Amino acid sequence: MVGKIVILMGSERDLDFAKEIGKHLQAFNLAYEFRVASAHKTPEKVLKILREYENENVVYITVAGRSNALSAFVDANTTKPVIACPPYSEKFAGADIYSSLRVPSGIGSVVIIEPEGAAIAAAKILALMDKKLEERLEAYQKAKKEEIEKADESVKGSKTK
Repeated sequence: MVGKIVILMGSERDLDFAKEIGKHLQAFNLAYEFRVASAHKTPEKVLKILREYENENVVYITVAGRSNALSAFVDANTTKPVIACPPYSEKFAGADIYSSLRVPSGIGSVVIIEPEGAAIAAAKILALMDKKLEERLEAYQKAKKEEIEKADESVKGSKTK
């Protein structure tokens, strides 16, 4: 394996959502670890964490809701790929997603709101340098396509009243 994923959460309350991402990363047999630091409350801690991984091949997946400064802050302070995967909030009817989408110039983080999608994107980035991971991704995609074919066969010929 040529890298790992660092899932950086804004608070420990994000852990259940982050574990969903981890579950999908496990499907690709990817190494990952959880970290917690807040761009608002502990920016120095975020920078310290980034320094820990600066000589490693990592992809960051940031998990922070409400006012998600974490994703843009991480992206502005690393050359590593950053995938923002903010948890959806019913409380704000999803409007808090805008803090992940509307970021300052010079920021190149990618926003994916589904844990599975964030895991797939991270896997694809690492697969650029890992042929075996690329093969696992191809198998995953093939299985997803087969699910659709089975579903089509299951409903084909069904009639509505």
